[in-house]
Amino acid sequence: MTIFLKGRIDSSNAAQTEANILEEIKDNTDELIVDAAELDYISSAGLRVILRLKKSIPDTKIINCNSEVYEIFDMTGFTEMMNISKAYRKLSVDGCEVIGEGANGIVYRTDPDTIVKVYKNPDSLDEIHNERELARKAFVMGIPTAIPYDVVQVGDLYGSVFELLNAKSFSKLLAEGEDVDELAKQSVEILKTIHSTMLKEGELPSKKQESVRWAEYVKPYLPAEIGEKLLKLFNEVPETNNMLHGDYHIKNIMRQGNENLLIDMDTLSVGHPVYELSQMYLAYLGFSETDPDDVKRFLGIDRETSLKFFNSSLKYYFEGKDDEFIKQAVNKARIIGYTRLLRRTIKRAPEKKDIIDNCIKQLCELVSVTETLAF
Repeated sequence: MTIFLKGRIDSSNAAQTEANILEEIKDNTDELIVDAAELDYISSAGLRVILRLKKSIPDTKIINCNSEVYEIFDMTGFTEMMNISKAYRKLSVDGCEVIGEGANGIVYRTDPDTIVKVYKNPDSLDEIHNERELARKAFVMGIPTAIPYDVVQVGDLYGSVFELLNAKSFSKLLAEGEDVDELAKQSVEILKTIHSTMLKEGELPSKKQESVRWAEYVKPYLPAEIGEKLLKLFNEVPETNNMLHGDYHIKNIMRQGNENLLIDMDTLSVGHPVYELSQMYLAYLGFSETDPDDVKRFLGIDRETSLKFFNSSLKYYFEGKDDEFIKQAVNKARIIGYTRLLRRTIKRAPEKKDIIDNCIKQLCELVSVTETLAF
């Protein structure tokens, strides 16, 4: 049941307010939501009403508090005793520049200083708070990341707000003619920082566990021998605690002044760096294999530039390794990438037979000559 509070609750009306609430709920609810959107003030007498409600109905939460009311709850320790949330500032992104889009959200520039990531899922508040915590964790560990400072409501959706003063994505910088090789080098510097960050077991989700589920899903769509070997290869990838970004590409790297920062931290995980390389292969080349214009729509650059950027990134990431080693590492990453793409296409767009057929063809060729996915 939801109860709506309005105006002021103090010693002059607290008793009547409590009586009204009890009359409404009687004994008919195990969960109580108190909507404080129109509550202007609550005194200690009102707080005692809330406390008694919480004791009688343990699953009581308060939503949509304005800043003043939330501060009262916070100062008196109520935010430590129960679930209390602020009202979210409303924001429009009509006419705003889209500077990035991923599976979970769209990133808009709302003014020269600010960007907002709007989540596609209308029930995304838990995701948003999770990403904020992941961004803070990465920041503390020395990863150059932008930390969201506010949550806003955008129509029926929610978004995270970042302060990025006149920042431009690497995608934008490439489109403006900046040197591909130099930007790839800067990109790899951040990537190596991420991958050299080791976490404790259980701190972040395991990419291996997720990827094994991809292999299990696509196995029935492959020739029996290939499907069996594919799953074996996935199961044998070493379980490591290297931090992974999970969606590392030029639209998620921003330059602000002389500093490069990462955004879109909701895909952080741990695992072998081959998983990161597989996602990068898809972003720069794999998605556009059957549709060359895909990379232009997704990253804002042509496929030739995307190929050059990917190859430059490999050169700096595998510095000191010979061409054959790099080729084999990419082929291992391609196996993971095609497995992920095959699963996604079968689930989301089974009518796209060209993508499905290409993934199956590539997997049959690569899996038959590969004995390990680790490098």
